[in-house]
Amino acid sequence: MSVAHIHLQASVAPGAKLGSGVQIGPYAVVGDGVELGDGCVLHAHAVVHGPSKIGRENAFHPFCSVGGDPQDLGFHGEHTELVVGDGNTFREYVTISRGTVKGGGKTTVGNRNLFLASAHVGHDCHVGDNNLFVNAATLAGHVTVEDFTTIGFASPVHQFCRVGRYAYVGASTVITQDVPPFSLVVTERETTCFGVNKVGLQRNGFSDERMQALHHAFRLLLRSKLNTNQALSEMRASLADSADVAELIRFIESAERGIVK
Repeated sequence: MSVAHIHLQASVAPGAKLGSGVQIGPYAVVGDGVELGDGCVLHAHAVVHGPSKIGRENAFHPFCSVGGDPQDLGFHGEHTELVVGDGNTFREYVTISRGTVKGGGKTTVGNRNLFLASAHVGHDCHVGDNNLFVNAATLAGHVTVEDFTTIGFASPVHQFCRVGRYAYVGASTVITQDVPPFSLVVTERETTCFGVNKVGLQRNGFSDERMQALHHAFRLLLRSKLNTNQALSEMRASLADSADVAELIRFIESAERGIVK
């Protein structure tokens, strides 16, 4: 049996239990009540809180925080836990919360899941096997994710929802109902320009006169019944004295992929 390798600048609580071949890097923290299975690796600055039972061959990358207190206003220090299977990877800034008493007291993560940077699993969630959580994918409390799913970039899943096996949730898709197994779910998004960045321009010292000219230009571009070329012609005719409008016109005319309207 190979002994655990613990860097001199790591912090391991006396009550932690370490399996064979565990590696703990500098400034990593293993809290009281943590059980780390054989072959787990905590890179520098990774944190695992307890009570948590962690299986074999899990990798914790810098600044992840796994097994922390639930982010729930009703939590007052009760004994709850996190249970993690084998072969999972928790990349930078991933956060996984323990359960709450009212939610059953346990958060669970299965095997071979990949959590990319800044993904979050809330309290009392149950995650199966072989799932991919893309950057900033977020589970609220009490969510169930089955197996072989993908939760896309910056996609939040509302509390108490379920995501079925082999489902794919596209980037920036807001989930407020259950996602059927085998399905592809993507929010249809239309990026819209709402006019002048009033607050930003005021903070940068734009005068009322400059602001008025830009407001007029954007009304022609976005709110009139003119197409883009007609709007540009009208800007030239009515706002010829504005250097800001001239810059706007040059930018639009040089756009190779069109502009957001």
